[in-house]
Amino acid sequence: MPPDLQIELYKRDPFDSPEQEAYLALARTSAVLSAHFDELFKRQGLTQPAYNALRILRGAGPEGRSCDEVGQHLVTQVPDVTRLIDRLQAADLATRTRSTRDKRVTYVKITPKGLALLGKLDAPVLELHRAQLGGIDKAQLRQAIVVLAHARELTAQLVRELAEARGDEQRPTANGHATERKNAEAGC
Repeated sequence: MPPDLQIELYKRDPFDSPEQEAYLALARTSAVLSAHFDELFKRQGLTQPAYNALRILRGAGPEGRSCDEVGQHLVTQVPDVTRLIDRLQAADLATRTRSTRDKRVTYVKITPKGLALLGKLDAPVLELHRAQLGGIDKAQLRQAIVVLAHARELTAQLVRELAEARGDEQRPTANGHATERKNAEAGC
């Protein structure tokens, strides 16, 4: 039996609601799982967002992606996509070019060095996923995936409703977390 979250967090009183306990369980689990990936990527001079951006760029193929698209598709939000891309470019893992049609848009492409680094990390990343979650029944994993997707959709809906109530010109990003300004310049 896994340790009780209340005990693990040294929480004296019961949780105020199942929603609170679920949120804290997600946050705690994410932190525990992420620590191993932080260490793996750190050995290669990367952070999790940098690794994720490289995977997005590899998946984009030779066309690359706009900085805005990279930011929208990151697993976890970063405060400044431009700085993330700056670091990738400084390490010769990515390149940038301005759009010929819209000078506000910058496209980012992965370099051969970036592709080689990802290739080196593919097997260790998959092994770590299996080591961390391989002991959980496949049906339970699929159920967790469905429940988490539903939670993200409910959160995106809540963000839309709150923005509408405030009269904001904000909307959820494609990944359902955070908001972005409509018609914002891509920067980067």
